[in-house]
Amino acid sequence: MHLAVASDHAGVALKQHVAESLRAQGHAVDDLGTDSTEPADYPDYAAKVAHAVLSGAAERAILLCGSGAGACVAANKFKGIRAATCHDSFSARQCVEDDDCNVMCLGARVVGSELAVELVRIYVEAKFSGAERHRRRLGKVAQFEERFGKETP
Repeated sequence: MHLAVASDHAGVALKQHVAESLRAQGHAVDDLGTDSTEPADYPDYAAKVAHAVLSGAAERAILLCGSGAGACVAANKFKGIRAATCHDSFSARQCVEDDDCNVMCLGARVVGSELAVELVRIYVEAKFSGAERHRRRLGKVAQFEERFGKETP
C-alpha cells in the first residue's frame, strides 16, 4: 500500500519509527514532515496528509500529534477525509471496516512505539466491509460535507 505519514514536533520520533516499520513491511511511504522537534503546527501537516490522500498520491495516511486529537480535528475539516484517533486495536480495525477511514491519527504522548506499530499494521490490513448500513451512514456524512461546505485542499 502507498501511505503518507506526517506529524507535528510532538510526533516526529514516533512518525519516523512507524514509517521505518511500514517500509520494512513492504509499503511505499511518503514522509511529509516534520523532521524536527522545533515547534510545528499540526494543522499544517493535516493539510499535507489530506492533500496526499485526496489527490491519490497516497491510499491512506497516518498523522501524529501529541494527543492525536488535534490532528484528527484538523484532518476532518477536509472534504473526503475520514480521520479517526486510534489508541487501541479495535478502533484501528473498526475505523476502516465500518467507517472507511483514510487517515489514522495517533497520539505520540499516548501510545508507545510498539503499540503504534501494531495499531498501524491493523489499520493498514483492514478493509472496508461495504455493508449497506455502513455505506448508508457514510452517505449521510458526505451529505454533511456538501451541506456545510467543507472545501478540498
